[in-house]
Amino acid sequence: MRHTLFLIIMLLSLSCTSRSQARRDSINTTSADSLSAIDSIIPADTLRLLFVGDLMQHQGQINAARTAKGYDYSTCFEYVKEEISRADLAIANLEVTLGGKPYKGYPAFSAPDEFLTAIHDAGFNVLVTANNHSLDRGRPGLERTIQLIDTLKIPHAGTYINSEAREKEYPLLLEKNGFRIALLNYTYGTNGIPVTPPNIVNYIDTVIIAKDIEAGKALKPDAIIACMHWGIEYQSLPDKEQKFLADWLLRKGVDHVIGSHPHVVQPIEVRTDSLTNDKHLIVYSLGNFISNMSARRTDGGLMVRMELVKDSTTRLNNCEYSLVWTARPMQSGKKNHQLLPVNLPADSIPLQARNSLKIFTNNARTLFSKHNRGIKEYTFYEKKEQNLLEIKR
Repeated sequence: MRHTLFLIIMLLSLSCTSRSQARRDSINTTSADSLSAIDSIIPADTLRLLFVGDLMQHQGQINAARTAKGYDYSTCFEYVKEEISRADLAIANLEVTLGGKPYKGYPAFSAPDEFLTAIHDAGFNVLVTANNHSLDRGRPGLERTIQLIDTLKIPHAGTYINSEAREKEYPLLLEKNGFRIALLNYTYGTNGIPVTPPNIVNYIDTVIIAKDIEAGKALKPDAIIACMHWGIEYQSLPDKEQKFLADWLLRKGVDHVIGSHPHVVQPIEVRTDSLTNDKHLIVYSLGNFISNMSARRTDGGLMVRMELVKDSTTRLNNCEYSLVWTARPMQSGKKNHQLLPVNLPADSIPLQARNSLKIFTNNARTLFSKHNRGIKEYTFYEKKEQNLLEIKR
């Protein structure tokens, strides 16, 4: 009897051990510092992407960042850096040139080189560069911008030194976690400034885009994503052309469409294909990510995260957005402009900044409650006593 009982206990122990080991084998081990307890249980066939809007440098930002030795942007992304680092691919619209001195803001941007370094240090590992400010410093500015991005080994799409570079590098193929993502990027124009040959800026032209989509398909990607610089500035709803292009891109084989340019947030849709049941994300405008803009609705933007999962097919498994707001020095009392999550405790920031943040948040949530489809908001800020002490200073 004792011998039989011992055998039963041993069998149960082995069974539990094998199940536990199998479950551990199916889990992609991730640093506890970068992911929450729930987030850390992610299968290996998962890819996290994060999209943010316009990275801008107005004169007020340049002046605020100036130091005796150069320019310091180290605090600008302090409260969002951890969230950016959670993504496998963090993609942003670089809406300035790095054209060298003299550094200038609007209307012809040329940002200090330190701004790019700060963007890289914040965790952004992909940049799109086709926008209406790509040619603010002409051919020298376009080429210097590309060269500096290449120096930091940041993959990029949208502008090219010549046709040979475009043919070699476009569509941009991003490979991560066993996924292959083909990234496209186009702009409606460049503020009337013509591109100087042999430079190339990707303009919105459906004939060219259709060819690029086919070239993207030839790369056998798991997803094709198009970043479109389009729409009408300061309009909270997409225009007819944006809607037409979004529909056209999906019909042609693009899986997800991410928009920028209006400098305000616009609605987000997650569409489900009635035939295939595939889900497609459309973000009409991410708004400003960081800027010196102060007009209503221009002082904040979106962080949109999407999770792709691959088994027999690749599918959009989850998609959420978070609101962020830029505190200008005159509002926060800090030296630099600073991106703040909208769920930062209200008593941790000065009254003036608190009121402006609240106005932006309420406006965005009212807009999204009426027009968003298939996506929800999330917040990511976690209270840390040191952070609260720092921002109060």
